[in-house]
Amino acid sequence: MTAVQVLVVDDEGELVSALAERLGLRGFDAQGATSGTAALAYLAERRFDVVLVDVKMPGLGGLELVRTIKARWPAQAVVLLTGHTSAEDAAAGAALGVSGYLLKPVDIEELSAALRAAAPNQVEP
Repeated sequence: MTAVQVLVVDDEGELVSALAERLGLRGFDAQGATSGTAALAYLAERRFDVVLVDVKMPGLGGLELVRTIKARWPAQAVVLLTGHTSAEDAAAGAALGVSGYLLKPVDIEELSAALRAAAPNQVEP
């Protein structure tokens, strides 16, 4: 079995590292990016099962990143993560076809379950 490939995108580098490490301990293959631009570069080079995207980021924000991802790779699964919940962001994410919407601080087991559910070919680690 292959691990679920996850790209974690958040402008907080320490959070990206921590989530990637904790997901790795749960059987995921997690890579991190600290900007929307870096995430697009990774996606151009490698396939990921799921992209976990922070909504509020400087520069290329989370929702704009999701729009770009869905335009270039329509089948790409995306889960949104935010520390600033809003009905507008949730609705915008749903309209863009995201697979989930989680709030920070996120419970790692809840995150793991959401990522597995979003992965096109669910794999148990």
